[in-house]
Amino acid sequence: PFKSQNMSLNSYTTNENREIAMAQVLQAEAAGVEPSHHMNPILLKPKEDFISHVLIHGKPAGDMNFYDYQRKFRTKALKAIKESLNNLRKNYDLIIIEGAGSPAEINMRQYDLANMEIAHLADADVILVADIDKGGVFASIAGTFMLLDKKDRERIKGVIINKFRGNLDILIPGIKKIEEIIKVPVIGVIPYDEGLKLPEEDSASLSERKYKSKGKIKIGVLRLPRISNFTDIDPLEYEKDLSIKFIEAEDTLNGLDAIIIP
Repeated sequence: PFKSQNMSLNSYTTNENREIAMAQVLQAEAAGVEPSHHMNPILLKPKEDFISHVLIHGKPAGDMNFYDYQRKFRTKALKAIKESLNNLRKNYDLIIIEGAGSPAEINMRQYDLANMEIAHLADADVILVADIDKGGVFASIAGTFMLLDKKDRERIKGVIINKFRGNLDILIPGIKKIEEIIKVPVIGVIPYDEGLKLPEEDSASLSERKYKSKGKIKIGVLRLPRISNFTDIDPLEYEKDLSIKFIEAEDTLNGLDAIIIP
C-alpha cells in the first residue's frame, strides 16, 4: 500500500518508531507485509482551522498553515514522496496507490500531492472508485472526467462503483450509458457489506458511526472537536456487556458508568 499524503488523526507507530496513518497499517496487514513509514511518507494531523502538524517519513516536521505547506513546503514533501515510492519499488513487486478525496479538485491541481500528480510520478494506471451509497454516482463519475485535463483523463483505465445495495440489473442501464459518455469501462461493482468492521480513517465519518447500545455497562466517549485515535474505542464493541455512546456538548452524563476522554 502507498498513500503519499494522508490527513488523519488516527495514527500508528511502526516498528521503525515512525508514525503513519492507521489506514495504511490496516492495508499493510491485509497485504501480509510489515507497515513502514514509506507507505505514508506525509501525514497531516489537523490541529485547528487551516493548521496541521506535519510528519515526514513518520517524524515531526512542525506545525504549518495551509498556505506555507502548499507553497513553501511542497518541494520538500514531494522529495520525500519520491524517496518512499522508490523504496517500495525496490522491495515489492506490486504497489497499490491510494488517492485522497477527489482527483478533480481543480482549484488545487497545481498543488496536488495525493492524486493524479502521484499517478504521473509513478507512471501508474488509475482506477476511479465512485461511492454510490450517497447517491449521484453517475453524475460524480461524469463530472470528474469532465473536470480533469486530457493528460489526467488518459491515465484512468477503469471505474469501480463501490457500496452498492440492491438489484444489479437496475444499475446496468446506467453503467452502459456512463461508459458511452466517458469511454472507459466500469470494471466492477462492489456490494455494500454491513458486516465489514473496519476502522474509520478520520473523524469525518464519525457522524455516521453507530456503536452498539444494548450492553448493561454504559460507556460515554466525549466527542471532542479534533478527536484523535478514536479507533482505539472499536475493540470495546466486542465486549457484550458494554454499550458505547458518543457524548455531544448538549448531552447529559446521567446514567453513564464511565467516560472516555480520547
